[in-house]
Amino acid sequence: MPIYEYECEKCHRRSSVLTLRASAKVDDKCSHCGTARMRRLMSRFAMPRSEEARMDALADPSRLGDLDENDPKSLARAMRKMGREMGDEFAGPEFDEAVNEMESGGDLGDDGDNDDTD
Repeated sequence: MPIYEYECEKCHRRSSVLTLRASAKVDDKCSHCGTARMRRLMSRFAMPRSEEARMDALADPSRLGDLDENDPKSLARAMRKMGREMGDEFAGPEFDEAVNEMESGGDLGDDGDNDDTD
């Protein structure tokens, strides 16, 4: 189902119109001021990628060229890129909080004890 976007030439506000078919006639009147002087806009779109394509993108060594493992800000940038690539199932409030902490130079709650047998 396509969504068409229009900009009113009178009030310059945008309106979106959802249609059931691409061939359907669209009522292109401004939903804000009612004028028919509308200009159709090019809409952005997204192409879903498979998990395999996302993993391939993350494994691409050219994407890690500016990574400095000794610089927390550099690591935080790399983590943000990874979060964007992985999407909602990976990134979340806890992830954002950890990356922000890393960026600010915090220790992420590490007590220096590398023993996992707390």
